[in-house]
This record gives sequence, C-alpha cells and structure tokens, in this order.
Amino acid sequence: MLAVPIAREESAMQTAVLVIDVQQGLCEGPGAAFDCAATIARINRVTRTARDAGAPVIFVQHEGRDYLVRDSSGWQLADGLECAPGDLRLGKTTPDAFLRTALAEMLAARGIERLAICGMHTEFCVDTTTRSALALGYPVLLIADAHTSAGNDAIPAQQVIAHHNATLTNISSFGPRAVAVMSQDFSCAA
Repeated sequence: MLAVPIAREESAMQTAVLVIDVQQGLCEGPGAAFDCAATIARINRVTRTARDAGAPVIFVQHEGRDYLVRDSSGWQLADGLECAPGDLRLGKTTPDAFLRTALAEMLAARGIERLAICGMHTEFCVDTTTRSALALGYPVLLIADAHTSAGNDAIPAQQVIAHHNATLTNISSFGPRAVAVMSQDFSCAA
C-alpha cells in the first residue's frame, strides 16, 4: 500500500475520529470480524493520539431490530476498546453514519473539517460513511490498519480490507480525498 503524505494545509484542519461499529457482536461467533483484538489495539492507539491532541472521538454504534439490538450484549462497545468520559456516542440504523443521525450537527458544532475513520465492517459501514463524508466535503484519513471485515464467500477479510484501502483512496470525483494512514503514523496535528 502506498502512503500519501498529508498536505500541509490539511494538517491544520480540525479533525475528529470516527470509530464505526466496534461492537461486541461483531467480534464473536462464526461471523466475527478478522483480527479483532489487534484491530482494537490499533484503534486504541489512534483514539489516544486524538485525545492527547484535544480532538473529539466519536463512537458510532449500529442498532438493528434483530441484530445489534440496542442495549443488548452484542450492541455494547467491544471488549478492550478504550472509551474515555469525554468521548461522544452516536447510534445509527443504516451503514451510513450521516443518514438520519445527528453526526453532521455534532461535527459542525465542534468546527470539524476532517475525519479519521476506522472500525468495522469495512465493506459496509466504513465504506459507506467514508463516501458520505467525502460527498459532504470532509477529507478523510482512512486508518488503513484499523478497519476490518468478516470477509465473505467471494473474498477473505484481508482482501476486503486491501481492496477498500485502494478503492477509497482513489476516489477523486467528490473533491475532498481519502488518504490511507497507518495507525502508528496518525496525527491530528493542528
């Protein structure tokens, strides 16, 4: 994977970290996402960096009628995921964290200009939210080693992740771009 340097003017942007759907129900059982424990460790590295820089961390939790039911054990944030008292929470019911939620208002109220995105499931909620963010004018730092998938019958999780790192960073039609950044290289430098 080719890492693209962050332009100087982009590094001064107010950044928020979106942690998408890192929920216990996606980390256990036969449909568990790939490499959950290591992915969560990398997400924790990113969120600690963000908090140290004073950037908001927003945990997005999917809510379903039959799966990831609100307040169920599977709906809870995943074991090992670090959440601090000042972190924000947002529920969603579709793969898009912007659709029928208060995310846009949360970001606007905090002057957020750029998003760092990580989480689960790459091909659904990470992909859809990244594309929506770009369409709404937010440049995205896609944390390339901090999103994961369970894979599918056609391709394994590692290929889903690699495919989305390549695809999302090659979309130019929205104007703002997604840049792949490894968790250890992530910075909110303002």
